[in-house]
Amino acid sequence: MGDPRVVVTRPEADAQALARDLTAAGLQPTVLPLIEVSAVAAREPLDQAWRSMPHYLAVMFVSANAVEHFFSRRPGGMSAFNTASGLTARAWATGPGTVKALLRQGAEATWVDAPLSEAGRFDSDSLWQAVRPQVQPGDRVLIVRGVDGAQGAPAQGDRGTGRDWLSDQLTQVGALVDFVVAYRRRAPAWGPQQLAQARNAAADGSVWLFSSAQALVNLQGLLPAQDWSTARAVATHPRIAAAVRKAGFGVVCESRPVLAEMVASIESIG
Repeated sequence: MGDPRVVVTRPEADAQALARDLTAAGLQPTVLPLIEVSAVAAREPLDQAWRSMPHYLAVMFVSANAVEHFFSRRPGGMSAFNTASGLTARAWATGPGTVKALLRQGAEATWVDAPLSEAGRFDSDSLWQAVRPQVQPGDRVLIVRGVDGAQGAPAQGDRGTGRDWLSDQLTQVGALVDFVVAYRRRAPAWGPQQLAQARNAAADGSVWLFSSAQALVNLQGLLPAQDWSTARAVATHPRIAAAVRKAGFGVVCESRPVLAEMVASIESIG
């Protein structure tokens, strides 16, 4: 049996980076992005968020895309989440991919709060356990998020309504929560070749890798009549795994979004 075949469903840039890591680990990735990410048309709210940075206790980023698009509006010469910036705001992240994105933007690891590496899950619940001691009544926290589709509904992200749950926790302890939209997500427009690849991967033993429930929703929209009963998948959160099982995938394995653990899960069912 050869190296396991893996379908990477993340947005294009993220998918290509992960595909390189999976190839180095001995797997055979196919990139089929199920989410397209783009900048939002309204830039003033992002500019205002940067101007308001001195007033925030922390900025919570829902994803690596939130980091990239937020920093795309950073004023020239301004930095954040490091000693040199002169700002006190900390960066909050729920997973290792978002932490890496922050470090690429110049954040210092000691200024970034995230679930501990040994945490059972990387989500808003685990993040709250890590940051709760910081928060006092009257503190302000900014949550950087995306919107889905043309109607501008809040992006569900990797953890469903975790963003809203965290906002509720902050409000209950007397903190003030602001939101800013940094990017837009939408379903991709696949051509005949991509559709054929997806149909084949539903039955040829490939392992689908899902790190977003929205990716699954988009897949079902692209292939509404597809039988997934013989398909295999690895999902990076219990909520995503539950959605994949509900969609009819025959074999579903859960893994934290850590490369070594994803590879091990893929190999276990591939």
